[in-house]
Amino acid sequence: MLLIPAIDLKDGHCVRLEQGDMQAATTFGTDPAAMARRWLDAGARRLHLVDLNGAFAGKPVNEGAVKSILREVAGAIPVQLGGGIRDLDTIERYLDDGISTVIIGTAAVKNPGFLKDACTAFGGHIIVGLDAKDGKVATDGWSKLTGHEVVDLARKFEDYGIEGVIYTDIGRDGMLTGINIDATVKLAQALNVPVIASGGLSDLTDIERLCAVQGEGVAGVICGRSIYTGALDFRAAQRRADELVEA
Repeated sequence: MLLIPAIDLKDGHCVRLEQGDMQAATTFGTDPAAMARRWLDAGARRLHLVDLNGAFAGKPVNEGAVKSILREVAGAIPVQLGGGIRDLDTIERYLDDGISTVIIGTAAVKNPGFLKDACTAFGGHIIVGLDAKDGKVATDGWSKLTGHEVVDLARKFEDYGIEGVIYTDIGRDGMLTGINIDATVKLAQALNVPVIASGGLSDLTDIERLCAVQGEGVAGVICGRSIYTGALDFRAAQRRADELVEA
């Protein structure tokens, strides 16, 4: 079970939102590169970056902060990035900068042809981010709820050649109320590509529950507010996850 620290970027700072609300942002650091170093030193094996401004603007906004993080980790671990990625040129630029995997969310839902082209052009580097509430997919920084069922869309995108799916329960994100295990497992069971859980991770109990369903196709979890507030000790949690998998 891969625990992936999230670094959410807003106006060049590291923040966490509550249920995707840009007005409910808590700043946890003003130096994104230093934050990346913190998690690298704590044993992170992958980083998850989100350009929050980009997600709302529909184009990269925090590219400078992203580059500073990439310089800091210098290829030591893979870095995945989402937020504001709407065209192939942006994907190519980020991959050239050193991003390992690009996460396509809103654009995948609104323009499936773009996702298909991205998978064709950059095979092995595309993950889809599906954000949902009550099983329905949301777009545009979670501000719009669609009529699409998560499982149906994910199956369609799997056929395009995506590497995996990040599934976020937006009703829980940033609220420390616990991962939606049932919905995550339901999605993972419907797919052959791995699913990464996101939204609401609260404590070590969540990690243990996720490890118990790893065999269903849940490969990792995004760690956000819990590791910033201290509710979850990242290093200890990854160590516990490793123990459970090896047991």
